[in-house]
Amino acid sequence: MSNPQDLAARTFTMERLLDAPRSLVWKAWTQPEHIAQWWAPKGMAMTIVAHSFEVGGAWKYSMPMPNGVEFISEGVYTEIVPEEKIVSTADFRPMTEGVIISASFTEEGDKTRMVFSVIHKTEEYAKQQEEMGIEKGWGSVFTQLSDFLKEK
Repeated sequence: MSNPQDLAARTFTMERLLDAPRSLVWKAWTQPEHIAQWWAPKGMAMTIVAHSFEVGGAWKYSMPMPNGVEFISEGVYTEIVPEEKIVSTADFRPMTEGVIISASFTEEGDKTRMVFSVIHKTEEYAKQQEEMGIEKGWGSVFTQLSDFLKEK
């Protein structure tokens, strides 16, 4: 069984205060037509292949990369607390596989604090992902989310 220190060493966490009410942030995370607008880095196209937003439901997104490789994001929802929390297994092939992602949402006045975490299988894998640029990658995606929310 993992101890809390091990879990902390295997977890990448990013926090953002989003300038939008929690209900809008929730819609952005849960409705395919919204997800398609922000999940990919700026300038990248994305297709929603599957999206069954329920515990046990699968999601799959596809992005063609400039080098011709198809980048696939997919997983299965394991926990959903309406407007509060989403937890899912996740694979981001060909770069990252076998992680758990979690997003929680807390109201702060008319804004929403989002805490996003990626839990890796091992501390070594977490370090490898950090070296590959996990913070830059997710930072870019969440900048897209922030911009999307401003437009709404």
